Formats: sequence, C-alpha cells, structure tokens
Amino acid sequence: MTLSEVALWREIKGKALGFRFSRQIPIDQYIVDFYCKDLQLAIEIDGSIHFEEDHQKKDNVRQRRLEALGVTFIRFSNLDVENNLSWVISEIEKTVVNLQTHP
Repeated sequence: MTLSEVALWREIKGKALGFRFSRQIPIDQYIVDFYCKDLQLAIEIDGSIHFEEDHQKKDNVRQRRLEALGVTFIRFSNLDVENNLSWVISEIEKTVVNLQTHP
C-alpha cells in the first residue's frame, strides 16, 4: 500500500464509518483499493500515473465495468489524502449516508 492508502486505511478500517471496509478486494477481473460490500462502495486512491492519458482510459473502462455490476465509485488523489485527509473522510461519509438513504 502507498502512504496515502495507509493513512486512509487507518481512518476507515473496522467499522470506523459504521460499515466494514476491506482493502485490495478483487471484483470481477479488477482489484479495488478499498471496498464496502454492504454498500457496494469502492474507494480508489490515485497516484500520478492515473493522470496519464492512457491510464485514464483504462481507469474509465474499469470503472464503467464495475459500475455496471452495481459498484459505486469514489476517487481521490494521493495528494487529496496527504494534504486534506479530513475532507476525504468527510466526502466518504457523505457518500455512505447517500448510499444508505438512496440504495
């Protein structure tokens, strides 16, 4: 795991947000950074390579495939996690609440 993934994992592991998250979970032919099975919520932490054009295309294909299986995606950059972890957690909490009220 990257430093950003470790930092986020410390905040969401167990049931810190009310739901159990797991890390490095295979779904279909892909592996997501963090996943909550109960909410079908995947959280991705993107490093700089994810902002290169070819990689963005692959990420989009991957995300569309998983969304077609019912998975909700939320993405953050490494810099988001490193520089504003409280905002990242807040955004995840908002998504969790939204998924609970609008399954």
